[in-house]
Amino acid sequence: MNLLSRWAAAAALAAIAVLALLLREPGEAWLPTILTAAVLLAGAWAVSPAFRGPHTPWSRLREEAGRTGGVVIFWRPGCMYCLRMMAVLGPSGRKAEWVNIWRDAAAAEFVRRHNDGNETVPTVILAGEVLTNPGPGLVKQALAAG
Repeated sequence: MNLLSRWAAAAALAAIAVLALLLREPGEAWLPTILTAAVLLAGAWAVSPAFRGPHTPWSRLREEAGRTGGVVIFWRPGCMYCLRMMAVLGPSGRKAEWVNIWRDAAAAEFVRRHNDGNETVPTVILAGEVLTNPGPGLVKQALAAG
């Protein structure tokens, strides 16, 4: 995926935030407009490549992933399913190892190998088994058990 398409969603959300501020009706209260723009800008940051998020190098985890029974979650910025996974897991998500496939070429290759050449995320290793886009509840349950 090229750099321009990685930034497209973030740029669109930021542009909508700016438009909301510029197109505010005279006499309309500022607070709702500012809150809307703030939420849109926060969303733009969350889906942008600038959102670094958690990352452990795949080279460090590769040998341990199948043996330890730990949870490894491959993700990338801008993936709504990944953001949903992070949100649902909440603090228990800290028990998992998170690998950003945009920061780790070997991790991206691993994900492509297990997803018919696609970078489908979240791809999760649970107890040595590779699962594509599992439900956050399943991952949360595995983290609670481990």
